[in-house]
Amino acid sequence: MDFTEKTLSTKRVYNGKVVFVDYDDIETSDGHKSFREVIRHPGGVVIVAQKDENTILMVKQYRYPLKSTSLELPAGKLEYNENSDNAAQRELQEETGYIAKTWKSLGYIHTTPGICDEKLYLYLAKDLIYTKPNPDEGEVLQSLEYNINDILIMINNGEINDAKTICAIHRAFQRK
Repeated sequence: MDFTEKTLSTKRVYNGKVVFVDYDDIETSDGHKSFREVIRHPGGVVIVAQKDENTILMVKQYRYPLKSTSLELPAGKLEYNENSDNAAQRELQEETGYIAKTWKSLGYIHTTPGICDEKLYLYLAKDLIYTKPNPDEGEVLQSLEYNINDILIMINNGEINDAKTICAIHRAFQRK
């Protein structure tokens, strides 16, 4: 069965510093006319930084839309047209102060495909060397170390609810 939707017209309804929003008139595969509101996002990277066999680097930061702090893996936004490998290395160093000698791609995820084109690239980083953190302006976070078993318990108990963190941990530790 063909599920392809045809774009009839696009109107940019919002231009932000990070995201754009388009309003598209579309035709569904069965010939009906409808619309889609699409958030355009440059994408990002998520890093499972493994300090040793059992220790993972996490960051705690305030998430304004949630009005609360969140415990997450180091992650960050891609600049438009930035290579995801370079962004992962940059974000790990900025947020935790570590650089990694060994990198492995864990694929990618689509965060909210019903309304947004954001694509997050997942990485496993090993053989870490500490330099110093260099967070972005306006970014206040705390780098922490957690045992992987404690992270899995926090995910299962609902203490960690960040989707990108859950997906990356799953990919990193289900592929061994």
